[in-house]
Amino acid sequence: MSTPSLSGSAGAFSGFTRLCKGLAVVLIGGHIVVQLLPHAVDYLALIPARTIPFVWNLITSGYIEQSIYGVVISTLGLLFIGKLLEPVWGSREFLKFIFVVNFLTSICTFVTAIAMYYITMTEFYLYMPVSGFHGVLSGFLVGIKQIIPDQELPLLKIKAKWLPSISLLLSVAISFWTEKSATHLPILIFGTYTSWIYLRYWQSKPETKLKGDPSEDFAFSTFFPEFLRPVIDPVASIFHRMLCGRSEASNESQGYTLGSTSLPGSDPIEASRRRERGARALEERLAAERLAAAHGTEESGRDAAENV
Repeated sequence: MSTPSLSGSAGAFSGFTRLCKGLAVVLIGGHIVVQLLPHAVDYLALIPARTIPFVWNLITSGYIEQSIYGVVISTLGLLFIGKLLEPVWGSREFLKFIFVVNFLTSICTFVTAIAMYYITMTEFYLYMPVSGFHGVLSGFLVGIKQIIPDQELPLLKIKAKWLPSISLLLSVAISFWTEKSATHLPILIFGTYTSWIYLRYWQSKPETKLKGDPSEDFAFSTFFPEFLRPVIDPVASIFHRMLCGRSEASNESQGYTLGSTSLPGSDPIEASRRRERGARALEERLAAERLAAAHGTEESGRDAAENV
């Protein structure tokens, strides 16, 4: 499979989906609103002490970037990663993924802030405005890990399956040096974990009438180095039985299990098909970009010849 070209090619900045463009407008618009009306942050960002009665900030906070750096990174990440994921999942599922991950991330962040307040009795956790699209961006990295895990990144020579882990590791390291980045850390962590839960257990598969991705290659322990997996697997299996027992029983009635053992029948086939769809979508996207770049080169050459 070809490696995506991320530099120099004019086609790399084309092919963005209509849905991603619309969401990018929402992110940019939200940033402009809070810059022109600073008090809007009090109503749109997640401020735990004001979430009740302003419960809508559990949704709106994910689409409000307070800094110019945040809106640039979020917009570029949405456009470039979205044009890889949306063709594989479909527009409806892609939008559903964004909404669910954003909402669950906000709820987890809210609960954590309340818990930290009662533990430390520090009001900072209650009145700190938290917002940003980076929780969904971390979820996008989990989606890339699922559909093209063995795809290598250009220059870095790192496989895509390690992107979520590396992102969290860097975020944790940076949080020790800057206080502001520490406020984003819970959103990144919860965005990664809730997106994995959604893709692992809840995402619908109309072609197989099953939900989730129970393959061993997408187990929770795959986010960690191999030498840690014997320790992670037993702990993960406990939370799996606690949180997903009903889902497992439902799928076992159809002849499948969602445990750590390999699955018979069509689940491994479905995992293989998902990767094939991801690879095919990536190849089609790269071919379209190369064609656009070649077409642009031909037109510029033709114009130069005519001018001569």
